Amino acid sequence: MKTLKSLLYCLVTTALALPATAQHQGHQQQAQDTTHQMGHQEHMQHSGMQHGETQMPMSHAFSRNLPMNRNASGTGWLPDESPMYGNMYHRGDWMFMLHYNLFLRYNKQDVFEAGTRGDSQFDAPNWLMLMGQRFVGNRGLLRFSGMISLDPLTVGGNGYPLLFQTGETFEGSPLIDRQHPHDLFSELSVGYTHMLSEEADAFLYLGYPGEPALSNVAFMHRPSALNNPDSPLGHHWQDATHITFGVATLGVRYRNFKLEGSSFTGREPDEERYDFDKPRFDSRAVRFTYNPSTNWSLQASTALVKSPEVAEPDEDVYRTTGSVLYGNMLGGDNRYFTASANWGYNYVDAHHKEHSFLLESNLQNDRFAVYGRYEFVQKSAEELGFEEEAFGHDEVLGVNALTIGANRQLFEIGTVNVNLGAQVSLFRAGNQLHPYYGELPVSGQVYLRLFPRVMVPRK
Repeated sequence: MKTLKSLLYCLVTTALALPATAQHQGHQQQAQDTTHQMGHQEHMQHSGMQHGETQMPMSHAFSRNLPMNRNASGTGWLPDESPMYGNMYHRGDWMFMLHYNLFLRYNKQDVFEAGTRGDSQFDAPNWLMLMGQRFVGNRGLLRFSGMISLDPLTVGGNGYPLLFQTGETFEGSPLIDRQHPHDLFSELSVGYTHMLSEEADAFLYLGYPGEPALSNVAFMHRPSALNNPDSPLGHHWQDATHITFGVATLGVRYRNFKLEGSSFTGREPDEERYDFDKPRFDSRAVRFTYNPSTNWSLQASTALVKSPEVAEPDEDVYRTTGSVLYGNMLGGDNRYFTASANWGYNYVDAHHKEHSFLLESNLQNDRFAVYGRYEFVQKSAEELGFEEEAFGHDEVLGVNALTIGANRQLFEIGTVNVNLGAQVSLFRAGNQLHPYYGELPVSGQVYLRLFPRVMVPRK
């Protein structure tokens, strides 16, 4: 409890110390494709810059000519009509932004004890991220990003209960029906972008740890997922590489098209959550992204992930993903609708190939939000901790999960929102798993969520 109080105090006092200059509004696609000067003026306005000010305007982290609302995790893109929550301030030529998300919650998996695999826990999933950037000369853009998570303290080394979740280890054993905690240092990265023209950029991203050009925006940073404390069940089929100890990405942008390639460490973080794992640079990824309008962002990516699981050191994974993100500002400072559709496919060999699919959405109506997530994931019997012989050799087990939740703002402390929320999840798996999980296990949780206010255009 002392740890949770200390974390809450730290986040609130830090956020109150940073003046928030608001901004929030996407570029209009017509302005980007027609008159560059008009687009530049519009960008200055959306960045919180008034005429006559000398402070650096906030642009996208990897382009001087894209809106900051397109910022996502790693080098990924969001739709331009995506909300941004954070505190912004300037220091000399530098512009800084602070983002964070903290849930204080009670979580009970399998509320009615339909099976034998449920558990309950008080915990506090969280992360805090500081970004900074500055212009370099007439064409350069330098940025850095640092992200930490106190999950190892506030969640525990064996993570939090989540039915059907798998991936990584604790005390040498695979984590099953639990979501692993994130590392203390979840990102330490730098990047440089060189503007070739107002329509084209080339950029370099280095992280230790960082995120390669693979899959959709990590769930911790997707607007459609921000209100949900839980990791997706398809995390290790889609965006588990968002914490990689050693990544280098080169990319180019032309208008609203982006092509990038990464060399990175395939091994997922070990269970020592406070250290820095060995960089290997043994894996490769390629990603193509296209934003056809201010409302949409599309990506397709593929990778060879070398030996991702410490429990299966000889097993390499060929991962392919595709995703569609949608964002629509509904008017007002904090009214929007966002959605994501993700597909992830892991191929090991002819006997081990599994799909995952996710569809999630969030409707934010100022102080009130409703959200949902549906998933379908294929997992092997071994992955869920069973002997393969009990279910048939190379049996793939399908899992369906549906989550519905809502929250409402209780009050603000300076620029910190404090929301009260709850969500319910229903799971459905094949008949073979009913003796262990029940036919339709139900999970629920209640939480307080702390996060910064939305950034809106300066009046």
